[in-house]
Amino acid sequence: MTMIKEPMANEKKYGLMSDVKVARKITNLTSYSVLFFFSALILFPILWIISTSLKNEEDLFSLPPQIIPENPTLHAFKQVWIDHPFLAYFRNSLIVVSAATFISVTFSAFAAYGLSRFKFRGHGTFMAFLLASQLFPSIMLLIPFYKIYMTFGLINTHAALIITYVSFTIPFCTWMMRGYFDGISKDLDLAAQIDGAGRFRIFRSVILPLSWPGLAATTIYSFISGWNEYIFALVLTQDEEMKTVPVGIGQLVGEYRIDWAQLMAASLYALIPLTIIFIFFNRYFISGLSAGAVKE
Repeated sequence: MTMIKEPMANEKKYGLMSDVKVARKITNLTSYSVLFFFSALILFPILWIISTSLKNEEDLFSLPPQIIPENPTLHAFKQVWIDHPFLAYFRNSLIVVSAATFISVTFSAFAAYGLSRFKFRGHGTFMAFLLASQLFPSIMLLIPFYKIYMTFGLINTHAALIITYVSFTIPFCTWMMRGYFDGISKDLDLAAQIDGAGRFRIFRSVILPLSWPGLAATTIYSFISGWNEYIFALVLTQDEEMKTVPVGIGQLVGEYRIDWAQLMAASLYALIPLTIIFIFFNRYFISGLSAGAVKE
């Protein structure tokens, strides 16, 4: 009887293991299928932009639409620099967004560290104010900003755009950084104080090196927000030589005609700085996660 029961038990055991493996395979297949579907959904618009930028006039309006152009050409990529002052647009965007990002991240880091390490009267109210400032649409501030800049003669200047972008990004960046600083143990501050370090030295030499993930995230957010901003750049700049990349791309949409190939080529050019900034800071973001620190 024992010899009969053991094979039956083994069969049940191996049968159960086989069922578990089949269930895992089905789960993995389902997960990968869902991921593939959403990846294709996200990548398709980018692939369509690339396809359109490589088409000539005849292929642009062919029916049925061509996903892969029959006669690909780089004419639109060359012509967009000849027909429009995109070099000036890129220069303005890089100056404005780089300055705004540097100011936002710097001031946000100091403010967030103070909010994380010090408790003062109105601390909770101030944090609520930072959060509430993000609840209102920025378009509500367009006319007040315009009147203020007009009074001080800042219309059509880089300073107007820098101040505007900084005012939008500092509250959210401060909120993000404060949450990250809260995750760094205050024991590190106390240990540095015992060694005789002051508050600024603690912040610069101890806390900041551990904050690369937070700094990278706020830098990416601030840069992308400024680079993609359109409405304020459109209203606050008037001369062609002072306009930014989003405004320049918007001007490719004419009243009677739209050059779709140039429009898509310019959009791809506009993606290059965003891709570079994300790749560069993403490396620090990942390395910062593995750096390690004492957590509360």
